[in-house]
Amino acid sequence: MTGGIAGAGQDEHRNTPKRDHPGDPAMQVRADDLEPYVGLRYLSKLFKLMAIILLLLLVAEIITGLVAQGSAAIPTLLAETSRLVVLAGLLWGSGDLAILLIDMGHDVRAGRILLGRMQLHQGDAPKKEFVERGPR
Repeated sequence: MTGGIAGAGQDEHRNTPKRDHPGDPAMQVRADDLEPYVGLRYLSKLFKLMAIILLLLLVAEIITGLVAQGSAAIPTLLAETSRLVVLAGLLWGSGDLAILLIDMGHDVRAGRILLGRMQLHQGDAPKKEFVERGPR
């Protein structure tokens, strides 16, 4: 037999070798591998919402400071503005980091699935049908 896997013939519809095991679905994807990162997504939204609230409070503080004290409040408002803008930026960045962690987790999961499938196609993988996930 040429160009095929041992014990396999050619597929009638395509010029690809038949496999003893069904294609990629043979490496089953656990439902736990596909679960979303709900907590991190909510955390990201919470941090971004807190940053927006801080900026709204900053605008309100500037308005009330200028109305109450006029131009005498400008030095105090500049210090408060810089502090609140930096804090809002840190909160917004933390929200983006949570999204980055979600993407990184998806990449790790995809890498594990692809590595398992590669081992299965090479014949090096143990002949297990399904592997339960350990306790959390």
